[in-house]
Amino acid sequence: MLALEHIQLLKKRKNLLAFSAGVDSTALFHLLLSHDIPFDIAIVDYNTRPQSKQEVAYAKELAKRYNLHCHLHTANKIETNFESNARHIRYTFFESLIKRYNYDTLLTAHHLGDRLEWFLMQLCKGSGCSELAGMRGVEKREGYELVRPLLHVDKEELKEYLQKQKIPYFEDATNTDTKYLRNFFRIHYATPLLQRYKEGIKRSFEYIDEDRALLEEECSFSKEGALVHFHTTTTRAALLCLDRFLKTQGYTLTASEKRLFKEKHTLVAGRKFFISHYNKETIITPYSQEKPTLPKPFKEWCRKAQIPPLLRPFLYQDSEALEWIKTHAPKG
Repeated sequence: MLALEHIQLLKKRKNLLAFSAGVDSTALFHLLLSHDIPFDIAIVDYNTRPQSKQEVAYAKELAKRYNLHCHLHTANKIETNFESNARHIRYTFFESLIKRYNYDTLLTAHHLGDRLEWFLMQLCKGSGCSELAGMRGVEKREGYELVRPLLHVDKEELKEYLQKQKIPYFEDATNTDTKYLRNFFRIHYATPLLQRYKEGIKRSFEYIDEDRALLEEECSFSKEGALVHFHTTTTRAALLCLDRFLKTQGYTLTASEKRLFKEKHTLVAGRKFFISHYNKETIITPYSQEKPTLPKPFKEWCRKAQIPPLLRPFLYQDSEALEWIKTHAPKG
């Protein structure tokens, strides 16, 4: 089930598997073992279900049996927006482990059904080709690579693999709760489509990945103090790169924020980031509502250099970013 290129890549890496004890991650766990790929596991207990204690015990038992390290994080109770907050908690946990133990790769067990659910959700929200293409098999993140080796595999194939090998796994009862949007799309649309058109859907995503490689513009992120910047040739390409970068910072742009940036080329995102298109560069800085008193000569220079007003307080306090801006300010 694992593609040859993934096997060859992962055998050279120090890998961390995001584990839940469900069908997907349990199958990936044993597939990695079968190919002698080195890895440890990390599991999050959200304290929402009694069964989660059994899942954690199973994870620890598997790790002990195969001489792996099992990292555990027990989360505080999530009061609101469970899916979004749970995702933030687990990726913060995973990335802390990656930094502490020098893992090269984070492995997740996202599969074909997950990708189709995302595609359908984005289609109904109103998205472009890149957003519809969704998850990548290999994705560069800050300090590591995120690898999803099962994107071409249907969940039913993973279940069959586990049942054939007589490997136990857990079913999360909340996966059938349609109050969660992803579950709604899975139950009503993605699963029935895969049952009838699985091979065609697989081929379509293969073509989509090939097309995305041609359509998307690569961008290189650079940092000057706390200022991050990159260059693209179009606003659309800038938005795609911007979205990619902000996700590494735990933030996802809303549809209204994307529209505003296309119209104004400047944006305060989530009261966390100030984003501006300045002299052919897209600039990202931390956003603060504090307004220090700026000296008159500095304000006059900013005016002549066409520095966006919301960027000026940050530049005044970050000398490294200011020096870089000075080299990119319009001449004359």
